[in-house]
Amino acid sequence: MTEQSGPDRDPHAGHGPGAGYGIAGSLAAGGHRLPVRIYYEDTDFSGIVYHASYLRFLERGRTDFLRLMGIGHRELADGRHGEPLAFAVRAMTLDFLAPARIDDVVVVETAFRSVGGARLVLAQRIVVGEGAGGGAGRVLVEAEVTVVVISPEGKPRRLPAALRSRLGGAGAPPEAP
Repeated sequence: MTEQSGPDRDPHAGHGPGAGYGIAGSLAAGGHRLPVRIYYEDTDFSGIVYHASYLRFLERGRTDFLRLMGIGHRELADGRHGEPLAFAVRAMTLDFLAPARIDDVVVVETAFRSVGGARLVLAQRIVVGEGAGGGAGRVLVEAEVTVVVISPEGKPRRLPAALRSRLGGAGAPPEAP
């Protein structure tokens, strides 16, 4: 196997707003979209996606959305924007509406609902079927996720202004109180 070159070789390099970075999905009007194929490992004994697998898909969607906005977990943890920081899920509400099955290709859609000093609230859904790329696909899962910014000691921290400005490019609403 030969070594690949370009941005697909290193998922942490060369990313930012507008980057055509297929492995991390794509930024779309109002948010982000990430295609995910359903594999055997994602299913339960009945052949449908195991409920906890959807949590992984949603996490990938949030992570790649922020990555394409130029906000990577590693750079936060390394303190490249001031003190070391991390994102932590504070709350999550999920509605399971219909199952996905092996070999389906679902699309994880992620958009900002609100941005506060130390928190981001994101709306997510997982869609399958024709039109999943932006049309009338069937919604399988809907989620609202509150993510907080914390220090390595678990203390709440404000999102640095430089990072907050990057979020505006993805349609993040102005800071909420």
